[in-house]
Amino acid sequence: MSEPSASTDRFADYGRPRRVDGGLRARSARGAIGRSWWSRRFLEVLESFALGTRLTRGRSYARAGQVLSLDIGPGRVSAVVQGSRPQPYQVSIALKPFPAALWSRIEDELAGQAFFSARLLAGDLPDELEELFAAAGAPLFPAAVDELTQRCNCPDFAVPCKHLAATFYLLAEAFDADPFELLHWRGRSRAELLDALRARRTATTGATVPIDSPSELDGALSTVDVPAPVGAARALAGLSATPLAETADRFWSAPVPLPDRPPRLVTGTDLLLRQLGAPAPAIGGPGLLERLRRAYRAFGPADR
Repeated sequence: MSEPSASTDRFADYGRPRRVDGGLRARSARGAIGRSWWSRRFLEVLESFALGTRLTRGRSYARAGQVLSLDIGPGRVSAVVQGSRPQPYQVSIALKPFPAALWSRIEDELAGQAFFSARLLAGDLPDELEELFAAAGAPLFPAAVDELTQRCNCPDFAVPCKHLAATFYLLAEAFDADPFELLHWRGRSRAELLDALRARRTATTGATVPIDSPSELDGALSTVDVPAPVGAARALAGLSATPLAETADRFWSAPVPLPDRPPRLVTGTDLLLRQLGAPAPAIGGPGLLERLRRAYRAFGPADR
């Protein structure tokens, strides 16, 4: 019998992955992974790099909880994945973060549009955000596979290996749980981005001046620029104030005359019975329907 080759020895101890207690398990038990637009878009981008079939190798790992830890930081995702060997594998996926000057320009764009500021401050990433980032020269997702630096210390030569693929799936679900992790990967944490937006919005609308006395109030009003009214305040700004005493007696009055009695739709008392049809024989069938019809007519309103 011939001796096993070196390549055979290399994979001789491979088999089923070792079971893990307390690993990160994908929430999706079957079908596609990723619910939100940003997680689905992320996986679509990876599949467009012809990684679709390779990604599926790690789906069972992600669902079995083989990923022991997942950490997302600016420009890098690190994970520890348990395979068939006793020692878990170290996985990293690097994507170049945006430089500070580019982030500053993006934050100016976001703060300048109330729609984006409101949605982001409410904890949501609108679909249109991808277009805004692309227009600013900062695409959220990689445009080519070589923008991703994928590393795993397992002996598998395929890229991505199943350990990397499992990390990609768990990363997509991390974007589901907290969409700001996608921006964190690109270089801005949730706290940093929201603080920057609040600072820019405050600078645009005017800061609040603390007042300790009536005299300070008069002085502050003479020096502070009051923001122009918006929304309903703009529509009401030109109306003169009416003294309360002149309007109190009309407060509960209707602005237009009301009819003596509300309109009424005249229908038969058995309209509902006609719409529902005969009940099942087990509860009385057509006989029950006829008895209910007679009861409705007997107890219905006298002025019908």
